[in-house]
Amino acid sequence: MTDTIRVLLADDHPMYLDGVAAALESVEDIHVVGRASSAGEAVALAGSEQPDVAMLDLAMPGGGMTAIRGVMTASPGTRVIILSASEAAEDVLGAMRAGAAGYASKGMSAAELAAAVRSVAGGASFVAPSLAFAAIASLAQPRTNAAHSLIGTLSVRERDVLRLVAEGLTNAEIGTRLGLTEKTVKHYMTGVMTKLDVTSRVEAAIWAHRVGLPELDARGGG
Repeated sequence: MTDTIRVLLADDHPMYLDGVAAALESVEDIHVVGRASSAGEAVALAGSEQPDVAMLDLAMPGGGMTAIRGVMTASPGTRVIILSASEAAEDVLGAMRAGAAGYASKGMSAAELAAAVRSVAGGASFVAPSLAFAAIASLAQPRTNAAHSLIGTLSVRERDVLRLVAEGLTNAEIGTRLGLTEKTVKHYMTGVMTKLDVTSRVEAAIWAHRVGLPELDARGGG
C-alpha cells in the first residue's frame, strides 16, 4: 500500500455519496478512486481500480453482502468497510462473516470515517464502538464448558495473539509486542480462527470478550 490510501465508495444515495467523497478527499492521505451506486458497479470498479479500501453501503441495489464477496474476489488486496444506517447486531456480524474488515455507521463524522479507513487500510479491524457493543451483547451468554474447552485447544502463543487482537492491535503491532514476524502472527491467527470456528478477526475478538480476556492472558511461548 502506498502512503495515499485509495478508496472506492458505493452508495445508491447520490447526495450522501457526494458528501462522503468530499469529506474523505479533504483528508491528505486519502484519495477516492471511484464511486458506485450498486453492488455490480462496485465489483466492476474494484476490479479495474484495485483500491486499498472499499466502503460499501449495506442496502444498495444488489446487496452489500453480495458486494463484499464480489469486491474481494475482483480485488483480493482490497479491505472492505460496510457503511450503513443499520445498527442491528445481526447486520454487523453478518458483514464480518462475509469478509468485511470494518463496519461504520452513517452517523459517524468525517474525522471518524477517515480514522476507520486508516485503521482498516493498516490491517486492523474496525467497528464503531456503539455497534461493537451491540454485537458483543447479542452474543453474551453464560460461560460454558464448551467455551472453556475451546480455550484449552489454543496454544499459549495463540492465546497471546488472540488477546492482543481483542485489544485492537494489528498483526505488525502484535509482532512487535511478542517479538514475532508479521507472517508468524498471521500463522497463529489462522490457527486461532480455525480452532474457534470463526471467519474473521472481529468474530475472534468478540468471542474473546464474551468468554473473558483474563483467561486468555497467557504467558510465555508455545
